[in-house]
Amino acid sequence: MIDITKLYCFPSTTGDTLPYAQKPDRHLEGAEPLTQAVAPSVTERKPMVVWNVTRTCNLKCVHCYTDSRLRDYSDELTTREARAMMEDLAQFGVPALVFSGGEPLTRPDLLELVAYARELGLRPVLSTNGTLITPAMAGRLKRAGLIYVGISLDGLGELNDRFRGKKGAFDAALAGFRSCVEAGQPVGLRLTLTKRNFFDLDAIFDFIEREKINRACFYHLVYAGRGNHLQTDDLTHAESRQAMDLILRRAEDYHRRGLNIDILTVHNHVDGVYLYLKLLKKDPVRAAEVYQLLKWNGGGTHDSGVGIGNIDSLGNVHADQFWTSHSFGNVRRRPFSRLWTDLSDPLLAGLKNRVPLLKGRCATCLWKELCGGSSRVRAEEVYGDPWMPDPACYLTNEEIRQDVPGQDAAGEEELLSEEQAA
Repeated sequence: MIDITKLYCFPSTTGDTLPYAQKPDRHLEGAEPLTQAVAPSVTERKPMVVWNVTRTCNLKCVHCYTDSRLRDYSDELTTREARAMMEDLAQFGVPALVFSGGEPLTRPDLLELVAYARELGLRPVLSTNGTLITPAMAGRLKRAGLIYVGISLDGLGELNDRFRGKKGAFDAALAGFRSCVEAGQPVGLRLTLTKRNFFDLDAIFDFIEREKINRACFYHLVYAGRGNHLQTDDLTHAESRQAMDLILRRAEDYHRRGLNIDILTVHNHVDGVYLYLKLLKKDPVRAAEVYQLLKWNGGGTHDSGVGIGNIDSLGNVHADQFWTSHSFGNVRRRPFSRLWTDLSDPLLAGLKNRVPLLKGRCATCLWKELCGGSSRVRAEEVYGDPWMPDPACYLTNEEIRQDVPGQDAAGEEELLSEEQAA
């Protein structure tokens, strides 16, 4: 997760305490502190856990990583099993628990489980399509103790409906946003960048401001579930750069006008390097501090299998919510805390010390201490090897300052021609 607003604009925001916590004295003289609290080193942190509470969903999104549908799925964790799981997570020191799906609001005991998570001292977050959030439900979510609700949109109006596989999905999600805002429930927008919507990003930013949404996360596509069939729907490297330029520009505009809107990007740590290179040209002093923040954070080094983990609806534990092809075990038979620290699994052991295992461009890249190789699951899906380069890296050979023999020059020429056309 890259907090664009924090790193590029340097305000005091609330969304980055976990990914970018630093000692409060490490900031520019006369500027606002980069964070509000001291945090342990990244390697000492326990993972934020995404729990897919159910696979049932009232929509059929084209990029759904769990391939969810409107049907009952057997053998999902019971209320009793879920409570035991959360007790273990709390004792282990997990900082946050994301209730995801499917659509988590289709699970009848969701509010009970959210309230119990809060009682245990976990920070509960909800990831939802928003279509089931009425004014009454928004009030119940707030009273249950959710610290944040993330509502997914993938475009405006009919574009979102086509993406979500149901007519009226946009209007229902919009009502969900407005209900949360009215109830005082912190809410943000989540959007996956694809060829279907990146051209409409300016309108998305206008929508965020108009609807008084104070946080937005732009996700890069990860090839999993139904999304694995959409690799051709992913942005080209040139389009990723165009999208980042627009995101940086609009985040800076929000900040300049005094709007308290936090903008983040997710699932591509190359964004941090790209942001740093942009900032280096306009403000080298602040760029130097951003470099230290990115280096401390480690990018993908502290992502899947380290800073984030997943428990699916059946209790299987994965490196992240997209890596369902590999399980470290099941919480019904062994607690998450023990599975997560058992390095007898070669993949888990590798993820916890991945930099020496990186291959190709990632192995020799100048920025690997900032990016950490970004997404390993994306590499595995494309190359069948989790240590190969992330195919979504959009930095040029010149930017990573290397000349790899046999590098695909055609790919570089394509990128150049796309940039010139843009």
